[in-house]
Amino acid sequence: MRLLFQPQVLNRAALASLVSALACYPRLCLWTHRPELLPIWYMEAAIFVCGVLLWGSVFAWHEAYTHRPIFICKQEFMPVMAVTLAGILTGLAFRAWVDPSLRAQFPEDYPKDMRQWLASLAFLLTFTQLFVVFATFDWLIRLVRNRWLAAGLLGAFGAAWLLQKVCQLHGVVPPGLLTALLLGRMAAGFWVVALYLRGGVWLVSWWSLLVYARHLLDYV
Repeated sequence: MRLLFQPQVLNRAALASLVSALACYPRLCLWTHRPELLPIWYMEAAIFVCGVLLWGSVFAWHEAYTHRPIFICKQEFMPVMAVTLAGILTGLAFRAWVDPSLRAQFPEDYPKDMRQWLASLAFLLTFTQLFVVFATFDWLIRLVRNRWLAAGLLGAFGAAWLLQKVCQLHGVVPPGLLTALLLGRMAAGFWVVALYLRGGVWLVSWWSLLVYARHLLDYV
């Protein structure tokens, strides 16, 4: 834990968290069902404080336990091309076979126009991924000291998060679709960890952007 509270780590985490909080602002402004007792300034402050702890986990433990840099600016050509193709195909597959069912069950998760798409993308890249992928994986690898065991636990965490969300629905998700989504979440744990270790934050973000770009077809 001493690594987490080093001044250098906290300074980098505070700066990264400030960027995340600013990037999340448009999404908070467009949150139509926001409770009146939670003003935007309060939620921005909460995101900043949580972000400092989450980014602190990344900066303190990622390089120490994976021996890989967090941000890799110079990417290799072939992995980027492979991830680009995989991201496009995954986005098209989601659009064809997954989105029609999920849109009816989770309408709030789908942007309704270009403004919402941009705001949701910024939130996804700067906070959702931080919580679901980067900080969680780096905390897990510190805990278990094995990257692939940490990847499996990361997939289980994603599946549990999805299952908890499904349990709050008033409708029923078809069992076949639910099973496919849970297995996909488990497999995604290994996939994003492989990207994270190979290309750092940027490669995971590029993958997520390509998959999320499928919604742009609704506005063309």
